[in-house]
Amino acid sequence: MRLYIKLEEILDKRGIKKMKFAEEVGVRNNVISELCANQRSTINREHVAKVAKGLGITDMNELFEIRD
Repeated sequence: MRLYIKLEEILDKRGIKKMKFAEEVGVRNNVISELCANQRSTINREHVAKVAKGLGITDMNELFEIRD
């Protein structure tokens, strides 16, 4: 089982560009790109908080899911 971040789907659905979002939430562009591609083996809680706040997400189930 693996933790999957649904960030790319959320950004695409809302029509938000990764670079613009990174600037808006104060996270480096490469971090957002790696989160979107699910390439990070560890996730910084501060980054998750900024992403969630920037998207108006309060339920982490909207951002994460467990996949086989």
